[in-house]
Amino acid sequence: MSTVVKVLTHAVLVVLGVLVGLAGALFQAAWLPAGLLLAMLATAALFYGGLRAVGGQAGVLSSGAGWLAAVVAIGFGRGEGDKVLWGGMTDLVFVLGGMAIAVMCATLSLLPQQHGRGGPLDGGRART
Repeated sequence: MSTVVKVLTHAVLVVLGVLVGLAGALFQAAWLPAGLLLAMLATAALFYGGLRAVGGQAGVLSSGAGWLAAVVAIGFGRGEGDKVLWGGMTDLVFVLGGMAIAVMCATLSLLPQQHGRGGPLDGGRART
């Protein structure tokens, strides 16, 4: 992948992270419990999609940075007291669950299982 394509891919993942974070924060409280499940599934799809799109943990980092920035910005609220995330149980599940999903996706391996080749423990010998 060329450098320009990589930069654009990461930029798109950051924007998608912001959008999924905002939508998840709104939906998780609106349609309880289905909204929370939908928000968590969208978050998992975003992080895993970032992992697959980039081919490594940098995709999870890009999408996770956008997601976390949106969730933190919504959590602070405004000076007038308007907040989306109030610190209830579902809000905590959404925030902490999203972070846990990001960690899980970042630790996934992208190495495909190749049949007919030797593994790392058999000295590189081909299987018969």
